[in-house]
Amino acid sequence: MNKKEILEIRKQFTPENCAITRICGCYVNHEKEKKAELKKAFLSLPEEEAFKYFDIFRHTLSGTPGKNLLNMSFPLEQEQHGGTQEFLLKLRDSKLEDDMLIEEFYDKIIASYIYAENYYIILIHAVYDVPGKSSDGMEMFDASDTVYEHIMCSICPVNLTKAGLTYNAETNNIEDRIRDWIVEAPVKGFLFPAFQDRASDIHNILYYTKKPEDIQPDLIEHVLGSTIPLTAGDQKTTFQALISETLGEECGYEVIRSIHDNLNEMLEDAKEAPEPLELSKPDVRKLLTRSGVPEEKLESFDTEFEQTVGEKSTLLASNITDTRTFQIQTPDVVVKVNPERSDLVETREIDGRRCLVIAIDDHLEVNGIEIQKI
Repeated sequence: MNKKEILEIRKQFTPENCAITRICGCYVNHEKEKKAELKKAFLSLPEEEAFKYFDIFRHTLSGTPGKNLLNMSFPLEQEQHGGTQEFLLKLRDSKLEDDMLIEEFYDKIIASYIYAENYYIILIHAVYDVPGKSSDGMEMFDASDTVYEHIMCSICPVNLTKAGLTYNAETNNIEDRIRDWIVEAPVKGFLFPAFQDRASDIHNILYYTKKPEDIQPDLIEHVLGSTIPLTAGDQKTTFQALISETLGEECGYEVIRSIHDNLNEMLEDAKEAPEPLELSKPDVRKLLTRSGVPEEKLESFDTEFEQTVGEKSTLLASNITDTRTFQIQTPDVVVKVNPERSDLVETREIDGRRCLVIAIDDHLEVNGIEIQKI
């Protein structure tokens, strides 16, 4: 799913657009025991309560595609009889009215979700009547010919409010505040099926993780059965290893700076595109050639890419470079440079030592104090 498709579903979580038919919930304590459950029609909820759920659902579809929101596909074996895809389809098609299926779903999450505290599993069923679009992109609500039926799960921590003092209006006193348990914003979740090309795609799932580096592989494997993607951090580490292995002794400062500059230029050119910029094996090869890597150093590139990334895998450009800073590091010194002015830094050999040389204009500060020209 791209940003536009995610936003279109996210917009449904309002009172005006609500397409949710049913909501189920299960409160799980720190000992992995089910303590309370909810099953009811969503429209039967009190208005204020519904608003708070809408906020949770919008959070489950928030963040950066490729980091917090991951498109994941089912391996072929999970699309066969008895696979996780079949189970999720049964759950969707039951419209969350099959209690045994719902309990099985809860059990799968409780068994595989690694979390030492209390949490609340929320599961909703919704039917979105997708409006048609005219040639100028305007929605035509009376021209719909597609129905997007889906389920969405949100997993929210449940924590005690902080201790403190409060004003009691009835007694007109400042008193110790009564601590209670509060459902916080979701940290994990998923949408199934994916919403691709404004229609259902049962071969894919959109997975949400608040922390990009904590994707919970066990949860993905046992509940969703999807192919586990590389995290944003793993993609960056993998790319760095690929560059080091490919260049070897030719891994010089100017080449690395050129790769960084070219990556940022590619991201700038693609910033209006609905899909995040993905780099396949040929794309990375072109990037290295454009950055001045000699052809002879690329002889083993294909093998290195397949071993470190995967033959048909891709890397998100936004995950393997930092557009906000250009950092140079030695054991004792860290230099951060505006990425648009990486040309101000160069390496030189001075008195037999390899040195960093930084061009200084009229203004120089040290610990906030302006240094005068000498």
